[in-house]
Amino acid sequence: MGQSITVASKELDGFCVFTTDRSISGQTGASFGSAAEAESATGFPAALAERLFAADHEIDHVYVASNDVIVRRSDSWNQATVAAATGVIEDLFRHYDG
Repeated sequence: MGQSITVASKELDGFCVFTTDRSISGQTGASFGSAAEAESATGFPAALAERLFAADHEIDHVYVASNDVIVRRSDSWNQATVAAATGVIEDLFRHYDG
């Protein structure tokens, strides 16, 4: 159930900016410097950050503001890491019963 999020990505100076087709947070945004910070927070931005940190241990910062998700890795981005993060974002609002 739920719908996938459509995501476009662009790499910029060690960051990857993922722009989505819907809002994930308010305009003020939410910033997470570690998985522990994300785990201790609530809401969709925290849930997304927690999933991103779990999916890629090189991710060291996630910032979510409205429909943008800005992610930094300690290592460079490549096609596989961008695709993995895109998949996590696309599936944020999907859930299954049963």
